[in-house]
Amino acid sequence: MIWQFIVNGVITGMIYGVVALGFALVYNTTRIFHIAYAAIYMVAPYLLMFLFKGVGIPLLFSVILAMSGTVVIGMAVELLVYTPLIRHKSSSSVIMVSSIGAMIIIINVVALFAGNETKVINTEIAKSLKIGQVLITYTQLIQFVSSLLLFIAFFAFLKFSRFGIQTRAYRDDATLSAVLGLNTLRLRRILYILSSLFAGIGSCLIAWDVGMDPYVGMPMLLNAMVALIIGGIGRFEAPVLGGVLIGILQALVVYFTSARWQDAVTFTLLIIFLLFRPQGILGEKIRRV
Repeated sequence: MIWQFIVNGVITGMIYGVVALGFALVYNTTRIFHIAYAAIYMVAPYLLMFLFKGVGIPLLFSVILAMSGTVVIGMAVELLVYTPLIRHKSSSSVIMVSSIGAMIIIINVVALFAGNETKVINTEIAKSLKIGQVLITYTQLIQFVSSLLLFIAFFAFLKFSRFGIQTRAYRDDATLSAVLGLNTLRLRRILYILSSLFAGIGSCLIAWDVGMDPYVGMPMLLNAMVALIIGGIGRFEAPVLGGVLIGILQALVVYFTSARWQDAVTFTLLIIFLLFRPQGILGEKIRRV
């Protein structure tokens, strides 16, 4: 029975990893605490539901259009909130508060038009397959395979493409990268596009399984931030590892105790890492002079 929970935890952790990687793309490179990411995560399945169930567009095209709309909203936050503040050399605290404001506005707009109640996109009973004693639904299989393929494609692109080299250089030293001729503004906007895309993919995969409401973004954002911190800030592989670990941990908490203890145990783990290994599992200690 415990293996069922572990497998469920791994699959959930893969989704955490996708969402955390999207958050890390912004934070690791720009050091902007992208709180509005929670609202961007929340918007994608509502767009999918509107296009697929409301308008009647086929699922594949609905997904593509929903991802495009999510990217547009993510870029709107970058262009209308972050870019003007960065241009005026605002502090990180001001940018973070403005990001919270953007999140609240987006959430309330969605709640105004779609309501506060839980919405369900897929109303069909999920089919499943059995591997030994473990039962896996087709939806879970899609979640796992989609996340895995996304990780493989992204990390291959990050390692072998010119964009990947530029991203790693920008992450290590944005000022030096600009001095050496890198178009940091263009790169930053590409990273925001990818970040919004990852948020949209993760949220639609989860919403297709369990539904959504306008407030699902913040709990997921908190899990993504914890995954990034315990994995190691500055490393793009770190949030994936952190996400899977959190998913397994939360599943084991449910198995041994109750779902009510999931958040408590997750943030206890965060505190332990902050106290004893603040650089995370994959991070390296930084010598300060």
